Amino acid sequence: MAEYRVDELARVAGTTVGNVRVYQDRELLPPPERRGRVALYSEAHLARLRMILGLLKRGYTFAQIRELLTTWESGRDLEHLLGLEQVLAAPWSDEATERLPITDLLAEFSGHEVGPSTVARLVRLGVFDLDGGTHVVVKSPRLLHTGRELLAAGVPLPVLLEIAEEVQSHTDELATLFLHLVDQHVVPGRDTGWTPSSEEMPELTQRASTLRPLAQAAVTAFLARSMSRALSDWLAERFGPLLSQHYPEQR
Repeated sequence: MAEYRVDELARVAGTTVGNVRVYQDRELLPPPERRGRVALYSEAHLARLRMILGLLKRGYTFAQIRELLTTWESGRDLEHLLGLEQVLAAPWSDEATERLPITDLLAEFSGHEVGPSTVARLVRLGVFDLDGGTHVVVKSPRLLHTGRELLAAGVPLPVLLEIAEEVQSHTDELATLFLHLVDQHVVPGRDTGWTPSSEEMPELTQRASTLRPLAQAAVTAFLARSMSRALSDWLAERFGPLLSQHYPEQR
């Protein structure tokens, strides 16, 4: 099982060391294991930290999060709880975050008129978070790399941001649709106020863990088919006459 120092924990979770300290002071995050002068955090700490960040993003207060966590832990098997917590809080990506000086990022895009409003849009898209006033934590290096490649190919930055926001809107809709399916047909008891018992937690954890590969496989398959059809239509529209000249139909 992986172990993290506090700066490593913050980097992997996509937050700051200061925030980790605050969550510990508010008794939301358990204290680390001490080995001499070294404080080490476990995968369970990382899962709890990600859950806290997710709840804060959805508007929960520290007091509400503490009450929620206390309620879950009371009378339930903590091992089962942490298992479910890890499944729910784990990111749906294997990307490792990167911490970069903001001056380096701005210099890289200096030819594209990157201003405060552009930075704010990139933060809303989840490409990176601001880390103080000097650094950014790149949450999705793949998205940043894709943006670099499209800019290099000649796509204007304003157009790229508009497309990214539209794609984000569609993927949000897909996520809501898929979770509605799960809520109605996979996890029972919505209308009865059901909460899982200690005996039911392992099965619920197993069900939750299957969501990731199923959702990703479905979206990837449909996107591949859609791209194939769209590309074929685009080629026919843009280059149909030219292709007919070079490759006449065989009769």
